[in-house]
Amino acid sequence: MGEIDDAIERADRESFTRQPPKTLKSQIGYLLKQFGSAKAVAQELGVTADSVNRYRRGARKHARADVAAKIDDAERQRWQPQVRKRRQKQAATSGGITVETRARFGYTAPVGTNDDGRFRRLTVHLPPAYAQRLLEARNAAASDQQMRGIIAEGFKEVYFQDGGGRAMGLSDVEINDIDYLDLDY
Repeated sequence: MGEIDDAIERADRESFTRQPPKTLKSQIGYLLKQFGSAKAVAQELGVTADSVNRYRRGARKHARADVAAKIDDAERQRWQPQVRKRRQKQAATSGGITVETRARFGYTAPVGTNDDGRFRRLTVHLPPAYAQRLLEARNAAASDQQMRGIIAEGFKEVYFQDGGGRAMGLSDVEINDIDYLDLDY
């Protein structure tokens, strides 16, 4: 997964209305309901079906650190899908998306202007149309570079050109060298 995909996943997790199960036994129980069989859960986690059944019965109280991380990640990816869909739909139709980042922005500008890329720390609220494009691109398994392009286009319109009020000669904006990127909707 790329940086933007990770940021969308973190934003989804912030919208949970309830916390996911915490104990190993309850986490495995939830995953068994989602996958339907111990074999499918085992394949997802990279362990044997016997190990999954031991976790389910409570015969093993703690998983190895790497397996525990996989269990936690698999659980959180599938937790409260309706809440996620509702928040994403709201962002795409009315709320928009707020992008906070520290990255190097490069751009193409008219001759005689300084177009050197430099690090900027920006927090910009993008309109719902950009949120919709970004979420659709993610659902279509777009590359991180394609999703960066959508965010960069939104930054160009909203931040650099201020909705058409300035920098009209600016033709391209690129996001490079992302230090961090966070999304909220």
